[in-house]
Amino acid sequence: MTMLFDLTLRSSIIVALGLGTRMLLRHRSAALRHRVLAVSLLAAVSVGPLAFVLPEWSLPASTATPAAAAAAPSTDQPVAAAGFDVRDGRSAFIRVFPRPLPLIAVWGIGVAIGASLLVAGLARLARIGARSRVIADGLLADICAEIAGNYGLERPVTLLQSNETGLLATWGVIRSRVLLPAHATTWTHDRARTVLCHELAHIQRSDWIVQMGAELLRVICWFNPLVWIACSRLRDDSEQACDDVVLRAGVRADTYADHLLELARICRRPARTWASAMLMARPSTLERRIAAMLKPGLKRGTPSRRAIVMTSLLLAVVTLPLAAYRSAQTTPLQFTGLVYDSTGAVLPDVEVSLIDSAEGQSKVLSGPDGRFSLPSIAPGKYLLEASRPAFKALKQEIELKTARDWDRAITLQVGDVQETISVREKRPATPKPATQPTPGPARVVVGGNIRVPLKLVDVKPVYPASMRDAGKEGVVPIQAFIAQDGSVTSARVLTAQVHPDFARAALQAVEQWRFQPTLLNGKPVEVVMNVSVTFSLGD
Repeated sequence: MTMLFDLTLRSSIIVALGLGTRMLLRHRSAALRHRVLAVSLLAAVSVGPLAFVLPEWSLPASTATPAAAAAAPSTDQPVAAAGFDVRDGRSAFIRVFPRPLPLIAVWGIGVAIGASLLVAGLARLARIGARSRVIADGLLADICAEIAGNYGLERPVTLLQSNETGLLATWGVIRSRVLLPAHATTWTHDRARTVLCHELAHIQRSDWIVQMGAELLRVICWFNPLVWIACSRLRDDSEQACDDVVLRAGVRADTYADHLLELARICRRPARTWASAMLMARPSTLERRIAAMLKPGLKRGTPSRRAIVMTSLLLAVVTLPLAAYRSAQTTPLQFTGLVYDSTGAVLPDVEVSLIDSAEGQSKVLSGPDGRFSLPSIAPGKYLLEASRPAFKALKQEIELKTARDWDRAITLQVGDVQETISVREKRPATPKPATQPTPGPARVVVGGNIRVPLKLVDVKPVYPASMRDAGKEGVVPIQAFIAQDGSVTSARVLTAQVHPDFARAALQAVEQWRFQPTLLNGKPVEVVMNVSVTFSLGD
């Protein structure tokens, strides 16, 4: 949940920048404003993937030592003591919401509701399209073919006529569809040409694809008001941009306004019901659109290549540093985490310690749920130790720098069993010479003739869905034995710093491997095998 909050904060900065730039361009063409918002939303979506591939950078931390920061009295930071630190919002989030599972559930419910509404809208469009009549000839088809040729459209466009009087919309990716109302066949030549100029402009500009991407982002970030505003402004700008296309085609502004008012009077379906389509005559935006088309001197051209390049570069300059930035934590936080065993079960009563040369040792036992928490751990380098009887002790140097470093997952491996046996007898008073064996024919064994094992059965590890969805990567080093019959036995993970889901996925694959028996001087022998399984994510 901390990662979701962090990505939301970064993407909100980019969306706010896009909205601010759009406001500065309010006297420029609607096509340019639409392009700015579309690029800003794309940049906001790319923050998450870029954060995992770009090298990290951070601002220099405070010059105070970790010991001094930890020893600072709480009265010097009254805001942080209350659970909110203005210098690091993520730190405050961790302290205020130490157990964010209810928030994850609420977010998931919101995403499910939004996705259901979007899918229901798409399904409804598909159902109405299937029931509608295809207009293949006649005046409307001829006008559509002429305008498509003028626009240079290569994608096929299907004209549909529904039985309802209030539907006028455009949608589709590979095959675009223009849905006309039942009274479309009664339109005059001028009205039909005006409407189709507007609708095919949406297809030429790929507005539906861009809008659906924005709607999907709104489903995921349903709690972010900036995304809602950006989606609404994006739809408004796309309609005004298509209006400008119609006006550039030679239609008078007052004539076009009359057509829009008449269509809005007939097509009264609420726009909120059709978020999955591009609607031409939405009453909620009609006043702004008519005012824009009647305003003299307003620029209505398409954005130049230079304007597009400059806008993209500006957003890239902001997006790339935001994606790579990792803030250096300067205040003490709770050091928390979970302890697992190699099967993924939580381990209680594990002694977890952080050792600092200046501050000494902080120690705590993990609870019944495997969770541990050490309060007020300042940034710096520490020696992390975790131990429990019958398990191998963990010792590792760690550095606490960014806020996410204070949350750890520790996996302990089962310890080795050792036993020492001593056999004692009284020493004889008079030692007798040892009996020498009867010499036989001498036999010299010459070794070194080994046949490398050949893999007969190869099973590839499966990337754990939980780790893939969380954007996690990892490397699992494994040591195993190839038995005399070629089977893999005693496979175990060699490190504790790996998530149990990765460990289980790697072990399940390796344990299914089968080899041709390894022969040493003609006899099958057991050999040690070291395996490194890397789980990584790509484009």
